[in-house]
Amino acid sequence: MTGNDKEEISTLKSNLFKEFEMKDLGKLKYFLGIEVLRSQQGIFICQKKYTLDFLAETCMIDCKPAGTPMIPNQKLYMEDEADLADKGQYQRMVGKLIYLCS
Repeated sequence: MTGNDKEEISTLKSNLFKEFEMKDLGKLKYFLGIEVLRSQQGIFICQKKYTLDFLAETCMIDCKPAGTPMIPNQKLYMEDEADLADKGQYQRMVGKLIYLCS
């Protein structure tokens, strides 16, 4: 909860504690992959930690940026006896990228 009326926030929290089992975790710092930073200029959010964790998980932390991450006009083909990629890992990676970009 946020606001400029500390008394109203305190009353609201008291009422919520009466109705629901919950605890006050203090000022928000990190939630659902989003970092929350406070300064005199205001509140800022970013996903730097989430992005770095994703790059580390995919072993791409040391990769360099590229305008096109593959050879242009590359002919793609499917090898008949190649091992299939891990479907679950692929789905998790795509889900994380979608979350990061939305």
